[in-house]
Amino acid sequence: MKPVSLSFAEFGSCHLLLGIALALCFNRVSCTTNETDRLALLAFKAGISEDPFGVLSSWNDSIGFCQWYGVTCGRRHQRVTVLDLESQGLLGSISPHIGNLSFLGEMWLQNNSFNQEIPPQLGQLRRLHILQLTSNSLVGEIPKNISSCSDLVLLWLGKNELTGEIPRELGSLLKLLQFALHGNNLTGSMPSFIGNLSSLEVLFLTENNLSGSIPQVLGRLKKLQFIAFATNGVSGTIPSSLLNLSSLTQFDAAYNEIQGTLPASIGLQLPDLVFFSVFWNQLQGPIPPSISNCTKLNTLQLGKNRFSGKVPSLENLYNLSLLQIVGNRLGGGETEDLNFLCSLTNSSKLRYVVIATNKFGGVLPTCVGNLSITLTTFDVNENQISGKIPEEIGNVVNLEVLYMNLNKLSGVIPSKLGNLRNLSKLDLSDNNLGGTIPSSLGNLSKLIDLFLAGNNFHGQIPLPLSNCLSLNLLDLSNNNLNGAIPPQLMGLSSLTIILDLSQNHLTGVLPLEVGNLRTLTALDISNNLLVGEIPSSLGDCTSLTSLRMGGNFFHGLIPPSIISLGGIEELDLSCNNLSGQIPEFLTVFRSLKLLNLSYNNFEGVLPHEGVFRNATGTSIIGNNKLCGGLPEFHLPNCISKSFKSRKINLVILSTSVILGVLGIALILASVYLCWLKKTVMEPVSSSRDDSCPNVSYGTLLKATDGFSSTNLIGAGSFGSVYRGVFEVSGTTVAVKVLHLVCHGALKSFNVECEALKNIRHRNLLKILTVCSSSDYQGNDFKALIYEFMDNGSLEQWLHPSATSSHHNGVPRKLNFIQRINIAIGVASALDYLHYQCHIPIIHCDLKPSNILLDSEMVAHVGDFGLAKFLFGSSFDTTTNQLSSVGFRGTIGYAPPEYAMGCKVSREGDVYSYGILLLEMFTRLSPTDDTFRDNWTLHSFVAKALPERVLEITDSALLQERESLLGPCNPQHDIFQECLVMIYNIGVDCSNEVPGRRMSISGVTNQLHRIREKLFASGLHRQID
Repeated sequence: MKPVSLSFAEFGSCHLLLGIALALCFNRVSCTTNETDRLALLAFKAGISEDPFGVLSSWNDSIGFCQWYGVTCGRRHQRVTVLDLESQGLLGSISPHIGNLSFLGEMWLQNNSFNQEIPPQLGQLRRLHILQLTSNSLVGEIPKNISSCSDLVLLWLGKNELTGEIPRELGSLLKLLQFALHGNNLTGSMPSFIGNLSSLEVLFLTENNLSGSIPQVLGRLKKLQFIAFATNGVSGTIPSSLLNLSSLTQFDAAYNEIQGTLPASIGLQLPDLVFFSVFWNQLQGPIPPSISNCTKLNTLQLGKNRFSGKVPSLENLYNLSLLQIVGNRLGGGETEDLNFLCSLTNSSKLRYVVIATNKFGGVLPTCVGNLSITLTTFDVNENQISGKIPEEIGNVVNLEVLYMNLNKLSGVIPSKLGNLRNLSKLDLSDNNLGGTIPSSLGNLSKLIDLFLAGNNFHGQIPLPLSNCLSLNLLDLSNNNLNGAIPPQLMGLSSLTIILDLSQNHLTGVLPLEVGNLRTLTALDISNNLLVGEIPSSLGDCTSLTSLRMGGNFFHGLIPPSIISLGGIEELDLSCNNLSGQIPEFLTVFRSLKLLNLSYNNFEGVLPHEGVFRNATGTSIIGNNKLCGGLPEFHLPNCISKSFKSRKINLVILSTSVILGVLGIALILASVYLCWLKKTVMEPVSSSRDDSCPNVSYGTLLKATDGFSSTNLIGAGSFGSVYRGVFEVSGTTVAVKVLHLVCHGALKSFNVECEALKNIRHRNLLKILTVCSSSDYQGNDFKALIYEFMDNGSLEQWLHPSATSSHHNGVPRKLNFIQRINIAIGVASALDYLHYQCHIPIIHCDLKPSNILLDSEMVAHVGDFGLAKFLFGSSFDTTTNQLSSVGFRGTIGYAPPEYAMGCKVSREGDVYSYGILLLEMFTRLSPTDDTFRDNWTLHSFVAKALPERVLEITDSALLQERESLLGPCNPQHDIFQECLVMIYNIGVDCSNEVPGRRMSISGVTNQLHRIREKLFASGLHRQID
């Protein structure tokens, strides 16, 4: 066969035909595959139900799909390689057809609202190397076949609602650099397959429900720079293999259950750390000094653990911005505890120093004035810091938050605090600060919160405070402030949260400007010396939910404008001189839960509706002219007008009869009065309850069944107390009969009468009357008649005898809340006696047998036989003589300085209170046989703090704890934290050095916070 020969022209013609044929064939394949991508994108669009920005409106046939918004195609094949619709607000599901985009390399769909499950068809995308689905609402489990996307380098599925375990199949993604599953509901253990991901640089597993221990295999990941698994349930210890990760810059294990200690060499082996957080775990031991080698460290969070010992020098942490070691056991109450603060002066970028709730003692060093000018937060609250506030702190001019509350600071507030013009929050409450409040605080124009409560400030409220036009919250309670309330302060309309001026000695009227506080939530001016009528402008404060005005001298009517306070939840007007009828509009307050109108002069019918249907939430005692109401209020029935009219007519008709016998009656009355003068008691002071009739010796004899031993309640040094029932009224009383043969008994009687004459407080035992007469043998007879306390004394509850171990058939046991309430009641009574009486009174004999409990277990302090008046009282001479008779008080409860002849003082009562508080929760008497050889209740408790508090606590409380919460309830920590706080108060109060004891105002404030802590946790509902 001859070879076929073609000319050049013929060859060219054939080549052209061949090219055309091949091109047609290629275009047919290309069109087919491009159509697959177009249909896949349209299926994806069909799954979107909301497109708020209209970004998918371009997805139509008017242009090619490679020009559609968010779509990128390859140049060579015109196939989809990138789908980027980040942050477009898209709502809908991810279509399974997305798996047909076989050339897709990057998918950026984060920060939208995609829901339903992640389609498993994503596993078909073999070229995919970036999958970013963070911040959507995706549900279900992570598809296992994502492991088929073997080129993945970035897998971000965080902030969704994914469940189940992390698939172990993902361990085959050997090219993975970033792996983020944070903010889901994933369960199971931290996956050990992570050790296979040798290229991994970022591991982000925060905010899931993962458990188990930290895998040792993490040490294999030599390139790992970022690891975060905060807010899970990871336990165990920090593995030593972690120290192999020399490239690690960020480690976040906060909010877990990690135990053990921090490796001593952590700073040496991980020198590149920038962020280190183990906040809220169970780590213990010292903070390793080597941490100072991490010179790049920006954030160091070690708070809420059990670290102890001294904080090492941090002088090499030049880049440190945040130091947070709150809530540990660092320090030991020693003078050098805070030396490490001086090492922070090298940290030029420092912004936050939070070292609160530890055991730091000593004084604040003056070097705090040399801390970086960038510092915005300095929090040292709840430690044992003493001494003065250094003036140099005024140099840190960019401070925004300064918390020094709950320490033992003394001296005055330095005027240089007024230099901190950026300060927004200042809390110096619950210290021993004194002097006057400096007017320089008025320079703090950005101040939002100001807490100065629980100190010893005196003088007037400085007028310049009204210049703080941003002030939302002002708490000056529990001080010794006097003078009038500045109208300008009341006119500060920025006050929206709390204005608390309670427990001071403020005088004058409540300014009319109070009406400017239209957005204020809580106003407390209770327990001052305010007078006048309640201003009608108070009705303009329409946002009030809490209004406390008790313990003043307000008189007149409740103004009708109060009806405007429709959202009020708590209203306390008790212990004033208010009068008139109780307004009916109080019944329409639907939110009102607590109403206290007790100890006023209200009269008339008690309403039946609204809050008055809640006898436990309403108090009206001490208003003797009220009638009606629910039976639970125990008020007399009201007499109708028609009955009164008939009674008047009867009197008129019988007038002639009365006049006829009047002469005889007068003669008989004269004879009777001569006899009565010898036997009836002497009238008492104005504090006597007028509802209790005058009684004679004979009446008391009959009421107590001849002072029978069966009615004997108790006996003391100067007298015996009997239960008595008046035959006519049926009133049950407690009768204290003085043993006048005992030396000092008569003086005790006089002192107690005078002490109780002009005082009134819900936590003081109320005296009804006294009897000063002679018995039937002509001997002097003196007795005091008190309200009867149904639940006896605190002594009987803490140390019940065989005969008193049960009450109404129920074993005598005080629960946790009851003990706290009793402690608050006694502290409130002391605070009233010490700071709110016209003449301050020192009780001098505070102990459990002198604390009486009424039917509602409210504490009442009684027995003022050893009381002493302070300052220039006309009775001071008498009481001083009495105080010189000998040792004042009871052994075990009396402060040690009394035995050395020191004068009685408020601090002496505080010591007795501290011992009482420790006894209430340990149920150990200070004279218990346990305490020998200089071992006291104070030292016994102090040595147990804080680790062994459960060992010293009353077993009844521990049983209550277990029965209510169970052995694994996390609220155990709250229970124990509250115990530690209570014992710390008791130990501080019973310090041997009077000047180091807490003020009783500070005690009251702290106990209220403890109770609020229990209420906030919901624990009180279980205990009650």
